[in-house]
Amino acid sequence: MDRRSPRPAPASLFPLRTPTRRNLRWTSGLVLMAYISFHLLNHALGIYSFALAETVLRGVQKFWHSLPGTVLLYGAAVTHLALAVVALWERRTLRMPPLEALRVLLGFALPLLLAAHLAAMRGAYLAYGIEGSYVRVVWGLWDWRGAGAQLLMMLAAWTHGCLGLHFALRAQPAYRRFSHLLLAVAVVLPLAAAMGFVSMGREFQWNGVPPVTLPTAEQGKALGAAESGIKWAYGLALAALLAARWARGSMARWSREPSVTLRYPGRTVQVPRGWSVLEASRSHGIDHVSICGGRARCSTCRVRVAGAAGHIGEPGRDEQRTLERVRAPADVRLACQLRPHGDIEVTPLFAPLPNEGRPAPVGSFGRERDVAILFVDLRRWSGLSERQWPFDLAYVLDRYFATVGAAVRESGGVPNQFIGDSVMAIFGLEGDLPTACRQALRATTLIGQRMDAWSEGFEAQFGQRLEFGMGLHAGRAAVGEVGYLETTTFTAIGEVVNTASRLQDHSKTAASRLVVSLFAAEQAGVADTMGAPETLAVRGRSEPLAVLHVPHAAAPR
Repeated sequence: MDRRSPRPAPASLFPLRTPTRRNLRWTSGLVLMAYISFHLLNHALGIYSFALAETVLRGVQKFWHSLPGTVLLYGAAVTHLALAVVALWERRTLRMPPLEALRVLLGFALPLLLAAHLAAMRGAYLAYGIEGSYVRVVWGLWDWRGAGAQLLMMLAAWTHGCLGLHFALRAQPAYRRFSHLLLAVAVVLPLAAAMGFVSMGREFQWNGVPPVTLPTAEQGKALGAAESGIKWAYGLALAALLAARWARGSMARWSREPSVTLRYPGRTVQVPRGWSVLEASRSHGIDHVSICGGRARCSTCRVRVAGAAGHIGEPGRDEQRTLERVRAPADVRLACQLRPHGDIEVTPLFAPLPNEGRPAPVGSFGRERDVAILFVDLRRWSGLSERQWPFDLAYVLDRYFATVGAAVRESGGVPNQFIGDSVMAIFGLEGDLPTACRQALRATTLIGQRMDAWSEGFEAQFGQRLEFGMGLHAGRAAVGEVGYLETTTFTAIGEVVNTASRLQDHSKTAASRLVVSLFAAEQAGVADTMGAPETLAVRGRSEPLAVLHVPHAAAPR
């Protein structure tokens, strides 16, 4: 099979599939985050009064103490912890960015922090039928040691959840658009919960402690023993896991386990079999971008791979879905998921900026969107430049750029780059792809009409006809700021940009005003009205492209 051929499309639009590990991690994490969020909100109600917070708590407890609520909450907790254990075991190196390390550390520390709360509240309810109450929680912890432990537990759980959501969503445009608001919520909610905790404690000091059922001395001793048992069991299990990881690594080093050679551009490294390419990069100090933290939720760690098929293997479902989403060719894999079985060559495709080895921030690149790209180019510009004064040429370019730019903006696009006598425009930065393609085709119509109107007097003034050509293609591109230091520009990068430029070049030899890819015309819903397509070999593409030609006097409706 040609390693550069496109990946096959999914068999059906809504295939029935069992949940993947990523689905289970995401779903269980959302359930736990919802539980923590409502818990903090309930605490925050104590700012108004203990009675309101207690009333809401009773209603919430009815759900979580029910069979569906119990299965949902504890099933999510067990699933999330089990997936974390599997992920820790699969890691061949613990080198990771600081924020990712903090998220992992907090996640494994949470069971130890929650043991006391779990035994005192859920354990007392299951064993003795004693309902949880803010009187027991607040007044029982009304000292610096108890209150500090409660607040530390809340903060650790909340921070772990927020970091998980941040890693999962930070490459999404909508998340970045509201990131400042979400950061404010992330800071204010635990503060409000802490204030509610303190307010209820002050209310008890002033008005007296309401009557409540408390565990007896014997029951308290049993619950304390249960708490110690949970902590010891979990601590020993975690220590056994870490010891097993250390023993596995030691055995691999001493037994000379077969290694895998990875040939990077300009460097070759060897790692034990079973390591991922991303782990190999981090272990050997090779800069390798990975925005989502190595969980196949983005494609920024993607690499081009060359080697025997048996050494590379097939992508898993999570990786396959991500690769299909970005329409990656068959020789591209995710470094965080690829665990080679033999020697291969890898080339990272998202290179870090030369900024002390640190990868570029998410906001500067990596935002992927489905867009339509239009290129417009003046014809016979070199001949015009020979005969005209520079200021006359500047006037022509200014009017040409203004004409094209206004048509693009009126149609809903962004005139992005003005290079020489060419204009590049982006459509779809805010909407979906079909809308972007319709906007781009409308822009081509407006550009044709206005350039034709201008050309009536152009030949008389400048001695030659005003001619131009356009190329239009649609697909996925990375959009954002590129450049160096203070000299940056907003642009789109990807195969779709290169292809649109090539189609504009082809319009010269095809004697067409516009060459548009069949895919873009189909997205706009006008392919049936534009004649028969033809297959074009586009430079830089491994596969031919079906295109449509629009002659000088015609325009797509």
